[in-house]
Amino acid sequence: MQYDTIAFDITDNIATVKLNRPDVMNALNTQMRAEITDAVLEAGKTARVVVLTGEGKSFCSGQDLGDRANAANLDLERTLRDEYVPMLRAIFDCPVPTISAVNGAAAGAGANLALAADVVIASESAFFLQAFTRIGLIPDAGGTYYLPRQMGMAKAMGAALFADKITAKQADDWGMIWEAVPDASFADHWRARAAHLAKGPTAAYQRVKQSIRGSFDNDLEAQLALEAKLQGQCGKTRDFKEGVIAFLEKRPAQYEGR
Repeated sequence: MQYDTIAFDITDNIATVKLNRPDVMNALNTQMRAEITDAVLEAGKTARVVVLTGEGKSFCSGQDLGDRANAANLDLERTLRDEYVPMLRAIFDCPVPTISAVNGAAAGAGANLALAADVVIASESAFFLQAFTRIGLIPDAGGTYYLPRQMGMAKAMGAALFADKITAKQADDWGMIWEAVPDASFADHWRARAAHLAKGPTAAYQRVKQSIRGSFDNDLEAQLALEAKLQGQCGKTRDFKEGVIAFLEKRPAQYEGR
């Protein structure tokens, strides 16, 4: 499948969605948002893990404001509702694990696009920037949802109000991301992480996502009931049987994934 603003590839059950507008730091325009949405939906049907990353030195600089005439007249509510929401839902609802491999600057909507993935791995030279108040806006593209859940109310409020850069190391220390990795080993590392998930029990991963997300809306009784229900479903899969047999036979499990 050919795209103009992203590079899309599925190899060894790993779908890579690479934002490919490096001349504008992979800024998001209407076409890129549509192409990311389409690629993630396609990947969710056939791959076993999806990776979002950026071409060049940046992950994503956020909304493309380069065209001043269009930027000044941008209908932000419509743009968010009609273009960002489908993209973010595609990532959030993806039936397989998603990874953001943040290779550089992730600013504005680009930072929150990264946070939409299940796991965020950043190079140590990368940074996150909630730049919105610098131009009189509030965090969007899911930022007001993800930030307090991933880094706590105090850090989220400070990040949104001050619009300071958050280094990858800070993001790691604050629990905003999964890990920060030295630049020299970053590419090999995220690929190894993706390969691990691509060989794992996809049905279980899907229910991991469902159960952890559900905990924010449940009290203990409801969450224990949800765990029991989902664990019962996992227990009926071929992957569970294979996992037990592989454990007893002291060999790596060979999961079917779907």
